[in-house]
Amino acid sequence: MKHLTTFITSATVFAFPFLVSAQTLTLTGSNLTAGMREILNFVNTILIPFIIGIAFLFFVWGIIQYFVIGGANEDARKNGRNLMIYATLGFVIIIVFWGLINLLVGGLGLQGKTLDPSVIPKSGVTI
Repeated sequence: MKHLTTFITSATVFAFPFLVSAQTLTLTGSNLTAGMREILNFVNTILIPFIIGIAFLFFVWGIIQYFVIGGANEDARKNGRNLMIYATLGFVIIIVFWGLINLLVGGLGLQGKTLDPSVIPKSGVTI
């Protein structure tokens, strides 16, 4: 149940900008390719690097648990080692997923495309 709650909370936080229209996402019939391009570009340039950063933080926390916190405590060392192993497996899964996204982008001929600057939301603040 705890994992389900965490998943729902994470999905809500991730989808919140779309829910409040802070991001535009057009998936109309004629703009399906453009919408697919925007989704794949978002996943490829923002989401995957963010997840890699989170996995790196978990790996570093595992190192801290193994070497610093668990110096004499065998249970803490075991937890740190397990966290490092899971973070490494996470890296592998993320990189495989990133490769699949790039394969999909290349297969559909969507590479080299960028977002239209007119669809990027702008703040009212000028510097």
